Amino acid sequence: MKQEIDNFLDTSGLLCPEPVMMLHQAVRSMTAGQVIEVKATDPSTTRDIPKFCLFLGHELLEQGEAEGVFNYTIRLKKEEC
Repeated sequence: MKQEIDNFLDTSGLLCPEPVMMLHQAVRSMTAGQVIEVKATDPSTTRDIPKFCLFLGHELLEQGEAEGVFNYTIRLKKEEC
């Protein structure tokens, strides 16, 4: 079953640290338990986004890459963000 997405963030063409900074900003406007999908082209996001989730307590539901495009599905931590 496909996860319902509450927000979508396209950071294509942006380089570190911009994708994670934009993700952090997007998360601030969301509520606990919501799901955001992130699209990126910067390979450093394969390291940075999982660390972002681990550090802030968010759940990385899916991570994948196809033709140089990296996709992440993240559930915000249940308690207050």
